[in-house]
Amino acid sequence: MSETLLSINGIVKRFGGLTALNEVGLSINKGEIYGLIGPNGAGKTTLFNVLTGLYMPDEGQFNFDGHNLFRVKPDRVVKAGIARTFQNIRLFGEMTALENVMVGRHTRSKANAIGAVFRTPAAKREEQEILQKSYDLLKYVGIEDVIDEQACNLSYGHQRRLEIARALACEPKLLALDEPAAGMNPSETEGLKELMSKIRDDGVTILLIEHDVKLMMELCDRIAVLDYGQKIAEGLPEEIRTNPRVIEAYLGAAHE
Repeated sequence: MSETLLSINGIVKRFGGLTALNEVGLSINKGEIYGLIGPNGAGKTTLFNVLTGLYMPDEGQFNFDGHNLFRVKPDRVVKAGIARTFQNIRLFGEMTALENVMVGRHTRSKANAIGAVFRTPAAKREEQEILQKSYDLLKYVGIEDVIDEQACNLSYGHQRRLEIARALACEPKLLALDEPAAGMNPSETEGLKELMSKIRDDGVTILLIEHDVKLMMELCDRIAVLDYGQKIAEGLPEEIRTNPRVIEAYLGAAHE
């Protein structure tokens, strides 16, 4: 029997008079790739922002790996084991690829301010460990050849992989990816698909938003569909593909 890693129930998020999420519930099992799809404006990124602490939900329940994360701030969400990437790439452009990953790795740092200032042996050892782990992650995602390149000078595909490496530096149990294949060509998308499968096989559960429905159907173990802030379907890819409500949501009236 699959073990539940994340469970949310009755999540509501309002912005003034607009209800962006209305009684949304879902559960994600350890070791799966769980997809989240829906037309533009359906509430997918809003849900991501709630799950990662950027938005405080108005109502609901949010449990992750035995911890209650309802209305918890982003730093505590990361410490609990959830890391994410963003729809719009958010790298430190003037930093090198290695430095960007090291920033993510510092979320697991144990050194205190005194150790950092006085360069104690323990702080030096940890800094070396951070350096090595960051390099290993760049190699893991396949971009170790750009270790010293500034992030702003990397190709789009490499920037996407760098964001994933930085998120993995936080040692997440759940990796939330917000449209990682957006703007990629077919070859880059196929490479990303292989990387996500490897991440899952190495023990990290993935929550994935993506507009490439073909990719989602091939990659995800289960998929949920949002429309106008409500979950309208959930199930195996083949069930979602033939669901009349899903077909109507995508082929019906245009969504803003």
